[in-house]
Amino acid sequence: MKTKKIYQSDPWLEPFKGAIERRNERLRDEIAHIQGKRPSLSDGINNHLYYGLHKTAEGWVFREWAPNATRIYLIGQFNNWKKAEAWALSPIGNGNWEIKLPAMFLRHGELYKLFVEWPGGGAERIPAYATRVVQDPDTKVFSAQVWDVAPYEWKHRKAGKRPNPLIYECHIGMSSEKETVASFDDFRTQVLPRVHKLGYDVLQIMALQEHPYYGSFGYQVSNFFALSSRFGTPEQFKALVDEAHARGIAVIMDIVHSHAVSNEIEGLGRLDGREDLYFYPGDAGHHPAWGSRCFDYGKDAVKYFLLSNCKYWMEEYHLDGFRFDGVTSMLYWDHGLGTDFGNYDIYFGQGVDENAVAYLGLANTLIHEIDPDAITIAEDVSGMPGLAAPIKAGGVGFDFRMAMGIADHWIKWIKEKSDEQWSPGEIWYELTNKRADEKTVSYAECHDQALVGDKTIIFRLIDKEMYFSMDKGKQNLTVERGVALHKMIRLVTAATAGDGYLNFMGNEFGHPEWIDFPREGNNWSYSHARRLWSIADDDKLLYKGLELFDRDMVQFIRKNRLLSDKPVLLTADEQKGILVFLRKNCIFALNFNPTSSFGDYGFSAPEGKYELVFSTDDALYNGQGRLSAAETHFSMDAKCPNGNQEFDHTLYLYLPSRCAVVLKKTK
Repeated sequence: MKTKKIYQSDPWLEPFKGAIERRNERLRDEIAHIQGKRPSLSDGINNHLYYGLHKTAEGWVFREWAPNATRIYLIGQFNNWKKAEAWALSPIGNGNWEIKLPAMFLRHGELYKLFVEWPGGGAERIPAYATRVVQDPDTKVFSAQVWDVAPYEWKHRKAGKRPNPLIYECHIGMSSEKETVASFDDFRTQVLPRVHKLGYDVLQIMALQEHPYYGSFGYQVSNFFALSSRFGTPEQFKALVDEAHARGIAVIMDIVHSHAVSNEIEGLGRLDGREDLYFYPGDAGHHPAWGSRCFDYGKDAVKYFLLSNCKYWMEEYHLDGFRFDGVTSMLYWDHGLGTDFGNYDIYFGQGVDENAVAYLGLANTLIHEIDPDAITIAEDVSGMPGLAAPIKAGGVGFDFRMAMGIADHWIKWIKEKSDEQWSPGEIWYELTNKRADEKTVSYAECHDQALVGDKTIIFRLIDKEMYFSMDKGKQNLTVERGVALHKMIRLVTAATAGDGYLNFMGNEFGHPEWIDFPREGNNWSYSHARRLWSIADDDKLLYKGLELFDRDMVQFIRKNRLLSDKPVLLTADEQKGILVFLRKNCIFALNFNPTSSFGDYGFSAPEGKYELVFSTDDALYNGQGRLSAAETHFSMDAKCPNGNQEFDHTLYLYLPSRCAVVLKKTK
């Protein structure tokens, strides 16, 4: 069957048919160029096996690409950090340098760097392909480290395909309750069991690539092939991935290919004295908002570097895919800064970096060639059509795109509208307004909304009362409202999700503190760079009920595979504040009305017998317990004027104020 092109399914794209086909043709040409006569694209992507430090049967070999260099020395603890002829690399052509050493010359754990000389200067540099980089706890200086241990013995197979991922976004370092940087082992033993119990089936891990500044949340990467040593060893991370796979949880990483830290001593900046070795020349090579460097995606060496990076992380750590960060910044020469993406011309005009589009197509091709079950997610705010469409259809090949506007709308509704002004129709539209030909991952909030300077949903709803009134049994109208809406917001977001759902670590129970990494402004404190798990385990606090609700919600969605079908609107009652929709064989009815409950509320529904599975009003979830557990409801053979006229039966429910109920058709 011939694949339908994106401009055939979307008439708005028809005028851009030529541009879409040109992009697709360029991608095919680049794949052919890299693959050559090899069996696959992956066979042509192996820079990580050539460059950097490797142990062979004959000893050690180290290679670096530095075409502007006039002299390179390997320096380290093994030669007292001195330049010496015995440790000088030799040029071997095409800008490549090499040194071969007997096995006894380098030992496990030793620190090393390069000293690179170029016309008019020279400096210490960390190798571009270093796979282990550590920071001295006293001097704070970063160095590469010789890592020579027995290969890790993998015990479990990968988790398999995730057509509808339920994602738990996390940060290893801030995952402990202690005021410290948590380790891979801490997460594996303390947090991973919680994730498994909640029902999430994908772990999305931030800040894995080495970064000089801890507070950058891992988004200012210096060493792209190096696992951040702050959290432990490569073997400890592999054990975490292995254990996740044992629990049926896929593991993906936040990969940063959108930019690089501008640091020269730690990063790729002026590695051989040139400004544009890995980056665009001139202003295009500098990100005006992030103060970082922008890769030259049109240069072969850069494409091989970044593609090898994808392959390395998948093969070395058995990862199940990637969430590509900052895709908007990659796609446009102006990085999308201040651009109103309301016109299709913007997606195919001169403002698009077609080099980046081609690179992302290559990356998706490679990743899915290595592992057909792999997950790729694009973080893009521009809404470029085709980004998450198959390459055969004229797209870029991502499996999913983040539905980033949803979180912004929740903030807007909470900040700018009274409860009475919340529109069920608007909520439905914004939560389901997605391209039909692309898959999306929805979320009410991710790590962005938890950072200092912003507020989580629970904090916007309850504010300072979180510090005084989260005890069970304590009467507080602000807290009651906040707890009720927190559950409803998460339920309606998850239940209307396009194809996947995401939650950030701790938000499931309404973590009361923002995220603020150690910095000079807070006296380098870790008090806000951690997660207070104990409050979710305390029977006396409301946080536990919120976590239990999230657990039952996620497990229900997963067990019933609800995200495999599209949601269908049954009614959006603006006057009463009620939203009801159908997904697969389940009905979700939400009453956002702050004061009014409705008995025998009728709406059009499919014929059948329905059982109340759970509601946000359950006492278990800090609700008022106004509904009887496992109530059974039968549709009436009568057409209802209220709602979707496709159905000729009517269902009547009791809908308490600020409450959501979930029913499942049993007959």
